[in-house]
Amino acid sequence: MRNWLPAYGYGSYTRFRRTGLLRASPPIVLAAGFVVLILIGTLLLALPVSGTRPIGLMAAFFMATSAVTVTGLAVIDPAVSLSPFGQIVLISLVQLGGLGFVTFAVIAAITLGKKLSLGQQALALEAFNQTSVSRIRRTAISVLRISLTVEALAALVLALWWWRDYPFLTAVYRATFHAIGAFNNAGFSLFPGSIAQFVGDPVTILVLSTCIILGGIGFSVLSDVGQKKRWAPLLTYTKVILAGTIILNLGGFAAIWALEYRNPDTLGELPVHAQALAAWMQSVTSRTAGYVSIDVSELRDSSTLVTMLLMFIGGGSLSTASGIKVGTFIILVAAVYSYLFHRKEVVLFKRSVSPDTVQKALALLLVTAALVFAGTLILTVLEDAPLVDIAFEVVSAVSTTGMSRGLTPQLSTPSQLLVIVLMFVGRLGPLTLAYSLATQKRSRVRYPETEFQVG
Repeated sequence: MRNWLPAYGYGSYTRFRRTGLLRASPPIVLAAGFVVLILIGTLLLALPVSGTRPIGLMAAFFMATSAVTVTGLAVIDPAVSLSPFGQIVLISLVQLGGLGFVTFAVIAAITLGKKLSLGQQALALEAFNQTSVSRIRRTAISVLRISLTVEALAALVLALWWWRDYPFLTAVYRATFHAIGAFNNAGFSLFPGSIAQFVGDPVTILVLSTCIILGGIGFSVLSDVGQKKRWAPLLTYTKVILAGTIILNLGGFAAIWALEYRNPDTLGELPVHAQALAAWMQSVTSRTAGYVSIDVSELRDSSTLVTMLLMFIGGGSLSTASGIKVGTFIILVAAVYSYLFHRKEVVLFKRSVSPDTVQKALALLLVTAALVFAGTLILTVLEDAPLVDIAFEVVSAVSTTGMSRGLTPQLSTPSQLLVIVLMFVGRLGPLTLAYSLATQKRSRVRYPETEFQVG
């Protein structure tokens, strides 16, 4: 983003002097909007009325950032330390952060078509399942309609189900809170131990996991499926994301169940049906949601690595999830497969993928991996904690998963500030990088090729 500041800053300033309008690149506008939302949320959460006890400005800042970036990492327990007013502020920040980001990302991505060549316009519109840049308004409305419908249905089912154990208004309140949190892939909970008390409850687990999947799969995919309703005419991107989501969720479910079924601290003491539900929830929630029905700190190292991989990959593009994204991961796997089997093209569902797309996927992978490495390195200097806990916390922050092995509340102020930066960059980074790659100018200078050894 720094590379754009001189050009956009001076151009925006002169344009503002001339027209009275301030125009900046979409990533700069988005980042500024998120900063303002975080600061407003911080002030609201710091109010005495927001807490059952004073929570402090730093804790309010951390919680506001975690909510706006739909992460779910917490330095206080929202169920205990926040009043109903504070809880409503928190979940409102989640809603605004989740849907605001996606809506803006859709609009920014489609708007790119106005600044690109005709060929690039076609690619951009195809990638986001649009036929005209004039459909921006309709797309934004569609995003909101899908989101609110899914959240309302989930809240209704959960409220009726939880009404058995709680007063009706309490059931409705908690159901609405968790439906919004699950769909926006933010792991805040109003129950002790997240949703551990529902580990064997099929209705709660399946409703929440469905919300997480729908929120994390991407609105372009949901729109494409809703319009075409059959597999054959679906866009290649939609097919890839659907197939990838199924494989990752089922693969993670099988791996976690197989690795943990003898662990007495996680699945070992549960009946078989509860083991299956807990392993399924752990796999799905690792895709940047953060809700947990078992103690993550007691996972075996092998299961922890599986969880970190799922967090790192994340969900679909233009979704409430983060990570490098499923599409990026599949593109890279397909590129490796093509190289190993001496194929000149990267092919997915009988469609070739452009070299530019492969390069973008590689750039996203390396930038995110570098961010994780840098964050882990700095935290190992600042904190005296096991490396696996630190690495887990960093991956969770960068991928905005919000899952923790109990380290977050124990972090020092400098470490909390670092995690805040990681959450913010992890949420905004993919759009920023995508915009940079999409709007970069190609150099007309060509150099002779050289032989270079790799591997």
